[in-house]
Amino acid sequence: MVMKVSICVGSACHLKGSYAVVSVFKKMIENENLGDTVELNASFCLGQCSNDGVSVKINDEIFFVKPEDAENFFKNEIMKRD
Repeated sequence: MVMKVSICVGSACHLKGSYAVVSVFKKMIENENLGDTVELNASFCLGQCSNDGVSVKINDEIFFVKPEDAENFFKNEIMKRD
C-alpha cells in the first residue's frame, strides 16, 4: 500500500519553512529507497495555519513539522508506518 504524504506549501506554511521540509522528505525517500511506497505531494492550505510548524498530512492525519525536526519526524512517523 502506498502512503500518501502531502506537505502544505501555502503562504503560512511557506513562511514556516515548507520547502525545507519538502527537501528533507525527498532526500529521505531517495536515501531509504521508499519511492515505491511513499507518494510525496505538495498541497495548498490544509486549514491549520494557526498551528506551530508546517502542516503535513499522512493519509488522513495532519501533523505539524518544523524544518529542524523534519528528519526525525520522517524516521518516527513515516518510516515506522512503512
